[in-house]
Amino acid sequence: MADYILEMRGITKTFPGVKALENVNLKVKEGEVHALCGENGAGKSTLMKVLSGVYPHGTYEGDILFKGNVCEFKDIKSSESLGIVIIHQELALIPYLSIAENIFLGNEQGARGVIDWNETNVKAKQLLSKVGLKESPGTLINTLGVGKQQLVEIAKALSKQVKLLILDEPTAALNEEDSENLLNLILTFKQQGISSIIISHKLNEIAKVADSITILRDGKTIETLDMKADEVTEDRIIKGMVGRDLTHRYPERVPNIGETIFEVKNWTVHHPQHLERKVIDNVDFHIRKGEIVGIAGLMGAGRTELAMSIFGRSYGRNISGQVFKDGKELHLRTISQAIDNGIAYVTEDRKHYGLVLIDDIKRNISMASLPKLSRRSVVNENEEIVVAESFRKKMNIKTPSVKQITGNLSGGNQQKVVLSKWIFSGPDVLILDEPTRGIDVGAKYEIYTIINQLASEGKGVLIISSELPEILGMCDRIYIMSEGRMTGEVSREEASQETLMKYMTKSRG
Repeated sequence: MADYILEMRGITKTFPGVKALENVNLKVKEGEVHALCGENGAGKSTLMKVLSGVYPHGTYEGDILFKGNVCEFKDIKSSESLGIVIIHQELALIPYLSIAENIFLGNEQGARGVIDWNETNVKAKQLLSKVGLKESPGTLINTLGVGKQQLVEIAKALSKQVKLLILDEPTAALNEEDSENLLNLILTFKQQGISSIIISHKLNEIAKVADSITILRDGKTIETLDMKADEVTEDRIIKGMVGRDLTHRYPERVPNIGETIFEVKNWTVHHPQHLERKVIDNVDFHIRKGEIVGIAGLMGAGRTELAMSIFGRSYGRNISGQVFKDGKELHLRTISQAIDNGIAYVTEDRKHYGLVLIDDIKRNISMASLPKLSRRSVVNENEEIVVAESFRKKMNIKTPSVKQITGNLSGGNQQKVVLSKWIFSGPDVLILDEPTRGIDVGAKYEIYTIINQLASEGKGVLIISSELPEILGMCDRIYIMSEGRMTGEVSREEASQETLMKYMTKSRG
């Protein structure tokens, strides 16, 4: 048996106008967890799509060897037949089918075109047991949380007799507990002889599970490190990823805080379907000019629901309470009214709610502010291009043209397009929901710098984040939510992870 289960040699992949991969080499040992790191746009996902047959043989240069044999995969099914299974960041499950149906989709259990449901459910139950999921195989996917859906994806991979499991940002949308469980599961698979490649921006997770790490930068292999022998530190990985030291993860800032610009009083929101249930219960908070305020809380605490309900009542029913801006009460019943009154909301889900991925960058930047570029309802396209170009340069969006389709950009560059859209709307108050989710450390630093600049212009900024270091590193003042209520408020000086966690776990009692 070969020492290496996988070797990728001299992989080069070109898209129109862009060389995504240039002479990339990757070696994965039998039975190891191998991490793949790099900034957004470094080529990590592209390399894995080459490996799994999403980009078939003939569309790239170089060789793939699996267990010592040269492979020429023409599609995903070809790679899966050898036990190479990829789980993408966007889960590929059908919400209205059951767990069992999703696990064996395209690999149905039965004979002569007839599905054996008994065999399907028995095998599904065995696979669910392996990943530690206690749900019934007949449970519909849309009733499960993201963490459990991730486990269904892994059970699906195991059903294909997986030998090399590829996980692309597996914990990006998971809370700490679900992330921990998933990482432990990867280590369990390692003990069972399954090799894994994990792509992650969370360097603490890589330190926990990885045996080796390969760093990509600008589509090229920078180095491969043995996590134990090379005494790898987070700073060493970051330097390889971004090409420079990031001595401070958060840019320095001297706050210049003024009067209250935005205030919410007695805000209560009921669930859109279950009207008897309060999702937000009598919440109060305020933001001052030039201040960055954070909201911390566990998943399900109501942070996103609070933000969306304020932003033109885009979430919830039977909403009551008051919103004030510069001391004047606002009645924001639609998103248009929120925008017209200088409120912007950067959603946590940029792919579904923040961007039109099949449209170009310039249209995505202008779409929330078309009246600024229109005369008699006709958009001035030249002006639109000028505006988009200015944001491309100012925000350092890595793209050859603002006419590039937004879905072709990396996650970090997509996030910069979302921020550009809302900055162009000219807001006084920005609500940023998970502003750096799924983004590498280099792009995070750039986005933090943009946030600081907005605050220095006197705008009020509200950051909702599941990453406590981000809240602690960026915010002047922090509110904490639990079960739809504000359970605490602390200054930057008083704040610590322990203090925040104490308030985050405080129940209604």
